[in-house]
Amino acid sequence: MRGSHKLKRRNIPFARQLRVEATDAEARLWQRLRNRMLGGFKFRRQFPVGPYIADFVCIERKLIVELDGGQHADNPADERRTRFLERRGYRVIRFWNPDVLANTDGVLEMIFIELEKPLTLPPSDDGSLPLPNGGFLCKRGWQKALIDDSLFLSSGRFR
Repeated sequence: MRGSHKLKRRNIPFARQLRVEATDAEARLWQRLRNRMLGGFKFRRQFPVGPYIADFVCIERKLIVELDGGQHADNPADERRTRFLERRGYRVIRFWNPDVLANTDGVLEMIFIELEKPLTLPPSDDGSLPLPNGGFLCKRGWQKALIDDSLFLSSGRFR
């Protein structure tokens, strides 16, 4: 965990540079996402997430919006990045820059639809499912889980 903080700090100057050098599509979308203008959801732009910098992220809803130019077509690095972010519980949606410029309202509508979807939590490496309040529902064995300030023991069902 400590290493990820160092990595994030190292990415901050680069993220600031990206904010200054925003593409036309990023600038246009940011004008409509900033200040909670889309459904009251707070977005951050060029925000470090692990070793990556997300174009736009709504932390509250674990949603990352990426805008792609032509250099991103069939890019294996983008696929690795998306898998990394999804393993950390983020949903990643991508739009082409020309689509944002030609149909900003349609892109915003698609983002809003994603924001309203229920949050899903990814399985951990051991196959257990994280619960919203920090416990885990395990495949095998008993595990304590705190849910709504009550302690439950889980073994496929709650008691």
